[in-house]
Amino acid sequence: MNIFQKNKSLELEDSPRGVSRRGFLKVCTLAAASVGLPSFAGRAMAEEIAKGNKPSLVWLHFQECTGCTESLLRTSHPDVGELILDLVSVDYHETLFAAAGKQIEEVLESTLEKNKGKYILVVEGSIPTKEDGIYCTVGGKTAMESLQHCAEHAALVIALGSCASWGGLPSAAPNPTGATGVPELLRGKTVVTLPGCPANPYNLLGTALQFATLGTLPELDEKGRPKFAYARTIHEDCPRRPHFDAGRFATKFGDEEHREGYCLYKLGCKGPATHANCSLTAFNEMPGAWPVGIGHPCYGCTEKGIAFTMPIHATIDVENLTAPGHYPPIVAESGTISPVSTGVAGLVGGALVGAGAMAAKKLSGQKEEDGESEASGEKTS
Repeated sequence: MNIFQKNKSLELEDSPRGVSRRGFLKVCTLAAASVGLPSFAGRAMAEEIAKGNKPSLVWLHFQECTGCTESLLRTSHPDVGELILDLVSVDYHETLFAAAGKQIEEVLESTLEKNKGKYILVVEGSIPTKEDGIYCTVGGKTAMESLQHCAEHAALVIALGSCASWGGLPSAAPNPTGATGVPELLRGKTVVTLPGCPANPYNLLGTALQFATLGTLPELDEKGRPKFAYARTIHEDCPRRPHFDAGRFATKFGDEEHREGYCLYKLGCKGPATHANCSLTAFNEMPGAWPVGIGHPCYGCTEKGIAFTMPIHATIDVENLTAPGHYPPIVAESGTISPVSTGVAGLVGGALVGAGAMAAKKLSGQKEEDGESEASGEKTS
């Protein structure tokens, strides 16, 4: 007896939504793959869900534009119907609910009580912390009161989007509402941050399903971000990276270099210091549907201190500077140069080329400083 025979609602002929066994398993496998888990983990997810163990989600909205929810609504693998009816149970979500007012507040309290200690709390938007409490009041409760009330018995809290993760746009100077991210307000509570403006819905889906069905979380970095999505910078996997390595840069929007796909670093791309998987996991299954993909520099939305803080066209230092993929041949063309020497030369040359304009700029600045020191009679070590 397979897992789908245990739950007749998942049979093709019995399912009111026509979900095939193969299709359902495929969705679970894709969810597992999104967090870097092997295919057998997807089968384990499917088995748990077939038993009726769907994770309960309580979704709160605070200071935000609802962009993260809008991104979720446009997923197609799985689509929103599969997400809600087959994979997770979204038991409270103000945007998706038909009900309002007293009815929706009663649903929230009922959900919190029924799933105490088991539900996943998803927070979208920053929380205003001004003491007067006039900002973002829902159902007679301030945002801070709602957050603390719903987080008290949550099994896991997920801060979805940059606003919930670290404050986002509402926290930009002068920050009149005292907008703050969830981790700063729930110290001591496990909070997974999924920054992005908007956050990629597959990062949310994979994280929630892994926790709900396997009881584990993806490996997190020091900011609470899953490493499967935020360990590398945009720059490391950018499709325009070869142009950076070759020193080819666009300097004006719409010029020939820009149209040819040259690197956008000189136009203010924040990709070299922005940790995210935008270039690897397409938004809404649409290749190129992200800033660099449409010809605009990365804005750095996943990083506090970059997005909504730095001037949009200001350049930034390059993190994790690596050489391009140039390697010496396996068989040396001439016996007069050893393979070791060739390898060293290749690495040195690759590092210099990989550094591109940034390295050249720094080297040039150092030479000017040394020249000024010598001209003034100062000794340098």
